[in-house]
Amino acid sequence: MEPYKILLSKIMNLKQLLALKIYTMEKINLYLILLIGLLSNLISCKAQTLPMSTDLQDIPNGAYVKDSSNELQQYVGVYKANFQNNEITLSISKQENKLEERMNKSFYRDVLIVQYSVKNSLGTVLQSTFNGNNSFIEFYSTGTWPSQNKVIFYYSGTHCSVGWGDIYLSKINSTQISWEYRPDDILTDDCPAGTDKTIYLPETKDLIFTKQ
Repeated sequence: MEPYKILLSKIMNLKQLLALKIYTMEKINLYLILLIGLLSNLISCKAQTLPMSTDLQDIPNGAYVKDSSNELQQYVGVYKANFQNNEITLSISKQENKLEERMNKSFYRDVLIVQYSVKNSLGTVLQSTFNGNNSFIEFYSTGTWPSQNKVIFYYSGTHCSVGWGDIYLSKINSTQISWEYRPDDILTDDCPAGTDKTIYLPETKDLIFTKQ
């Protein structure tokens, strides 16, 4: 065989080997990507599931605080109560897998979300979170105390965080819940002039709400 043909044959063989190597590496990379994805799914599926009563400091990053025993469902509904001539309406719904980012970690939790309205004796709405009103106000559950039949809620307060604190609901029977509200802070020195600093939710305990 002539020298240039031998050289050309070797070049062609090298090209074929290189193409085969590239193809093999691409397949290996594809398999690795699929394997990593599979492992990620397995890890996700096996993320630690914890009961609703788990303390915040005991919840690891990526965990799921799940309402496995259906503790929260019994609170879902619309409830009303009267306090100091005002009518308070609570609409409680359940949300699963709510992302929480607290104490430098992220985890998921089943929660109760509360919307509310407060009306005076004339039917005038004093404050409401229904229909997207005051959407900056947060009011959702952060855990349960099964031994005391209580659900703990975080309430962000209203303007300038007025009235933020803890709210506790206890199930009395199929149609009634008991309310306890403990504002943690009502200091409003930094609020702009003219800001409504009134706390409209009832600052009391043992107030009975009836399911509608």
